[in-house]
Amino acid sequence: MSQQGYVATPPYSQAQPGMGGYQGGFGTGPAQPLYGHYGGPPQAFNAPPTGKLVSLSISRFSVAQQHFQTPPPPAMGQPQMLQGPQSPLMSPQMSPPQSPQASMSVTNQPMASPQMAGPPMAGPPMAGMGRPFPGAPPPGPGGFQPPGPGAAGPQGYPQQPGQFGGHMMGPQPGMPGAFPGAPAAMSGPPQKKLDPDSIPSTTQVIEDDQVKKGGQVFSTNIRGQVPPLVTTDFTVQDQGNASPRFVRCTTYSLPCTADLAKQCQVPLASIIKPFASLPKNETPLYVVNHGETGPIRCNRCKAYMCPYMQFIDGGRRYQCGFCNCVNEVPVFYFQHLDHMGRRVDFYERPELSLGSYEFVATLDYCKNNKPPNPPAYIFMIDVSYNNIKSGLVKLICDELKTLLEKLPREEGAESSAIKVGFVTYNKVLHFYNVKSALAQPQMMVVSDTAEMFVPLLDGFLVNYQDSRAVIYNLLDQIPDMFADTNESETVFAPVIQAGVEAFKAAECSGKLFIFHSSMPTAEAPGKLKNRDDKKLVNTEKEKTLFQPQKGVYEQLSKDCVAQGCCVDLFLFPSQYVDLATMADVPSHTGVLVMAVTVEYKHDDTLNEETGAFIQCALLYTTVNGQRRLRIHNLSLNCSSQLLELYKSCETDSLINFFAKSGEHPRI
Repeated sequence: MSQQGYVATPPYSQAQPGMGGYQGGFGTGPAQPLYGHYGGPPQAFNAPPTGKLVSLSISRFSVAQQHFQTPPPPAMGQPQMLQGPQSPLMSPQMSPPQSPQASMSVTNQPMASPQMAGPPMAGPPMAGMGRPFPGAPPPGPGGFQPPGPGAAGPQGYPQQPGQFGGHMMGPQPGMPGAFPGAPAAMSGPPQKKLDPDSIPSTTQVIEDDQVKKGGQVFSTNIRGQVPPLVTTDFTVQDQGNASPRFVRCTTYSLPCTADLAKQCQVPLASIIKPFASLPKNETPLYVVNHGETGPIRCNRCKAYMCPYMQFIDGGRRYQCGFCNCVNEVPVFYFQHLDHMGRRVDFYERPELSLGSYEFVATLDYCKNNKPPNPPAYIFMIDVSYNNIKSGLVKLICDELKTLLEKLPREEGAESSAIKVGFVTYNKVLHFYNVKSALAQPQMMVVSDTAEMFVPLLDGFLVNYQDSRAVIYNLLDQIPDMFADTNESETVFAPVIQAGVEAFKAAECSGKLFIFHSSMPTAEAPGKLKNRDDKKLVNTEKEKTLFQPQKGVYEQLSKDCVAQGCCVDLFLFPSQYVDLATMADVPSHTGVLVMAVTVEYKHDDTLNEETGAFIQCALLYTTVNGQRRLRIHNLSLNCSSQLLELYKSCETDSLINFFAKSGEHPRI
């Protein structure tokens, strides 16, 4: 045991209250020292003048064999303190300090023998080996008289009731034990309870972060740098790592081993938002086009070219930062290295100097090795009796005129490349030819809803800018065209099937905007029955009311996914509709995914020097029909210290992860 351990624990080489170092009673008289002369026989203790004899024995053990034991409780004996001469073997630093006196009854219970902190059969411990407790204060003239029952005790010490009457003082400063008879604390100060006032305020933390980092530029050139909070208004400057608007991690210092990750109990995950919108003062993502060769990738792990690739051998080869595989540099991509080992065109290539960028994909990334066509929007309107009489159809047609002017377009493009089409339906479906060469729109009716097909291809999906006049004419005529209808039954599944068939015929993907108001009860695939059974409410079978009816709609979801068809459903019900079933297709195809949470696990030990790298690649089609790869890269630190890991945690991402983890079992 080192000397430091002795400093941190009470030295039992000093006489203490309740341990038999002072004579009983209050008055003058010499006190027997705890130790005799060095090498001499042990000194005996004087018996207390009142009560029964309390026998003490001094056990001397070697320092290496000594074990910490609970010191004798102060309520086990009667401490009777008075002033006495200092032991001749004690240095001035080892003299017993003074403390206020206390009065309590003597018990005849045996006391545990205190252990000495010194070598076997040797003298007292050396000075500095322990810190003495406060002792009894020097008495005044004629001795200090204890207060009687009911009298106030010494100033500054609260009175506490003793075990057998009277009062005793509270715990002395530095004295272990917080109440009479309690075991003394041997390993440092007692733990403090959690103070609610010390818990940081959420709003205060948000305000402080805004004051500290708000309006500043956040550069991403430092590995493992914790970004500002999501509530803070800041500007991101991409210098090799993805913006926190695209990728945020629960911790920016990963544990080096799986055991350490299990010990820290911090989830290792990233919140990825690949299409996050950027402020106007930030630069949009650059587009890299390598032509027919496509983006450069690692031969082993298939990672895309990024700032973490190390070029070697004069620039003729590069080492992958993810798997350390050495790859040959293509001839068209070769460039010399400078004196620092970087390519001389480092700042000219976004994939080498930025954390986020895009690659133009080749035909290898396209379906059937064909470039995709621009997507299409099909607007499908329920023209049943209730919608016509309520004015909903006229309202939808008027609003579509405004929405069509705001179709998505590429940045800098004058017009949108998205094609549009229109369908109305009740028990049957009406397709409209709005070709720009026509003076008036033409309608074609499909009454066979069991085997749905598209009656026309040319003129159904058109460019809005070219056919604007014909489309406006159609939207004005639809409310009057069905003003006298008495048809109240509608279909739903054939409407979705018609949209899928239209996309197949045009060899494109797209989205269906369906404006519906009633439950499909017409005789057709996907007909639904009224399940609004009030008898099942508050019973075990109530859950069946909220479960979708499988069959036709489940297969429709698969067909939509295979064709790249999204369904957005706008419901305007005036009575019960089976939303659980009708929303099954939109929930599988038309849900807007804002962010994806990815959790990581160790498959090997990480290196603190090299850190860890994350690369996210997303293949998508632009509104102009161009196939692209969006790449996000992020570098993190690795540490074997829990302190560094906790300091690098990001609270916003942790809350996001826990919220999704708690919701996942319920989905």
